[in-house]
Amino acid sequence: MDQDKIKEGVKLILEGIGEDVTREGLLETPERIARMYEELAGGMTEDAAIHLQKRFTVENNEMVIEKDITFYSMCEHHMLPFYGKAHVAYIPDGTVVGLSKIARTVEVFAKRLQLQEQLTAQIADAFMENLAPQGVMVMIEAEHMCMTMRGIKKPGSKTVTFVARGAFEDDEKLQDQFFRLVKM
Repeated sequence: MDQDKIKEGVKLILEGIGEDVTREGLLETPERIARMYEELAGGMTEDAAIHLQKRFTVENNEMVIEKDITFYSMCEHHMLPFYGKAHVAYIPDGTVVGLSKIARTVEVFAKRLQLQEQLTAQIADAFMENLAPQGVMVMIEAEHMCMTMRGIKKPGSKTVTFVARGAFEDDEKLQDQFFRLVKM
């Protein structure tokens, strides 16, 4: 990341809204914001495949669900946060990944400027491409600050997206089982 460009951009925004960039409370703000963006957009340089490489052989190919994975992301339209829970299920095809790797995969894609719809698909596609399960399903429930603090101003509203791949695509029984288990 180009920290100097971020700092200069923050200074320009502050000046643009009429702030005095030499004011005591704002002196270090460009540096703080630059460090913050390095953390919040750190997924830009990460490859989710790394987290899905370490696998374990299993004889049981029943559905694995990791639910209520808290994530924070930033809307690419307004650069405001959206946050919520991701629920990921997959049906192994002889191998599984460590449970923490599921959450790490979500985090890689969440730490980018994003659209929720795109985030949901990216997580599912990463599993299909790197783990080669029989199927994967991802559901995300999130609150968007661009909906709650500006524009329409509807706090508490949630956007829900889901993607089904492989065995989940056309099997309503599997999808229903996923939804039931997520809501438990």
